[in-house]
Amino acid sequence: MAFLMKSMLSNQVKNLGLGGGGEESKEESAPSDPAAAAGMTREEYEEYQKQVVEEKMERDAAFAQKKAERACLRVHLREKYRLPKSELDENQIQMAGDDVGLPEDLQKMVAEDQVEEEDKDSILGQLQNIQNMDIDAIKEKAQATFTEMKQAAEQKCSVM
Repeated sequence: MAFLMKSMLSNQVKNLGLGGGGEESKEESAPSDPAAAAGMTREEYEEYQKQVVEEKMERDAAFAQKKAERACLRVHLREKYRLPKSELDENQIQMAGDDVGLPEDLQKMVAEDQVEEEDKDSILGQLQNIQNMDIDAIKEKAQATFTEMKQAAEQKCSVM
């Protein structure tokens, strides 16, 4: 509320005191040439503008490359986990050029994951999983399930 009152009063005071002529004097004092405003000659200013444009293009290209790498990673993960494909990711990869790949660190991680998955899928991997199982817990769970099923059947069937 105080902000609203302050802004309303300050606007009214500015309009009364200056009469609108102050803005014109500010515009007249500023030089019309941007090179002169920056304190450079026209050639220096043009060279500076070229450098700014080139740097911006380089940043944009690097940004597009990073976006494409991220999109490539998302595509890889979607393929790995059998998720639906995304048109946006495919478009980003195409815009950056089809030479986009996973960064080296991620390639190493993916290779390690594939080796681990292959080990788990092999017969030896399955045998190791059997050794790690808690047989007593599995027996108890099976017996509990069997007794629950037996009790449910006895309640539904008058013959048992």
